[in-house]
Amino acid sequence: MNDRVNPPIHALPDGEAEIALVLHLPWEDLAALGQEAGRLAARMQRPVTLDEAVSHRLRSARAATHAKQPTAQPAAVASSGSVSSLPGRPPAEQARQAIDRINGTMPGHETA
Repeated sequence: MNDRVNPPIHALPDGEAEIALVLHLPWEDLAALGQEAGRLAARMQRPVTLDEAVSHRLRSARAATHAKQPTAQPAAVASSGSVSSLPGRPPAEQARQAIDRINGTMPGHETA
């Protein structure tokens, strides 16, 4: 990241996080997102926003990446402190903790 202000990240009740971004895209990429939104709208049988299309695209890409990864992870990778490795916490709490880590505001871990 550069000197710009980091956008706020909000934890949602369903365990997801919300972040508002400004993207500078070539027109071709914007057109591709519009096509993605059209396909998603046809599948969901309702109108969808470009925001939904972007979120869907990111989730699809992440799911495809996870599907290609081996199921057994080395101990160093498995204990790297990712949100998914947190034991038995509700999704909303996991999201809040991840956001606190990103923002550097974890209780007991204040930066000087």
